[in-house]
Amino acid sequence: MLKKTALATLIAAASAMPLAQAQAADYKIDTEGQHAFIQFKISHLGYSYILGNFKSFDGGFSYDPESPDDSSVNVTVDLDSLETNHAERNKHILSGDFLNAGEFPQATFQSTSFDVDDDGEEAEMTGDLTIHGVTKPVTFEVDHIGGGDDPWGGYRQGFEASTTLDLADFDIDMSQFPEPMHSVELYIVLEGIRQ
Repeated sequence: MLKKTALATLIAAASAMPLAQAQAADYKIDTEGQHAFIQFKISHLGYSYILGNFKSFDGGFSYDPESPDDSSVNVTVDLDSLETNHAERNKHILSGDFLNAGEFPQATFQSTSFDVDDDGEEAEMTGDLTIHGVTKPVTFEVDHIGGGDDPWGGYRQGFEASTTLDLADFDIDMSQFPEPMHSVELYIVLEGIRQ
């Protein structure tokens, strides 16, 4: 009788495990509704700035508010979708002088860790960023914007993240330009719909 009770307890515990883990949910990034953005800012000769964005990207993230350290994200960006509101400049940035999008048409990011502060609202997300055929670890500062039901019967979570990249780390040669142009700021907003 004791053995049967122990076995029943083990089975019950094993059955409960998936329920405990089921809090984590997968979210598809809402690019269709234009509620997600990948934007960049880079100095222009130290006198002004060039602002731009990538209009075509896709991906998703996993998030559990009860265990946010287990969160993860993956994003793929189509570099040809770059827009700086100047057609010739777009072509130049995409050329072999910079991004070389003909040979390396996509940039990707896959997170490897997510470290959250005590109140669960701010975090550092580290992952592997691939640009220009080079993969490097990059850390983003992340803020949780919010989450909840939407008016269409879905459930959403939203985050914003930022980082600064040294372009030389990705074999993009900026040595002919002034030092302020050697790095680029990234600002990202990801709103996801729970699947």
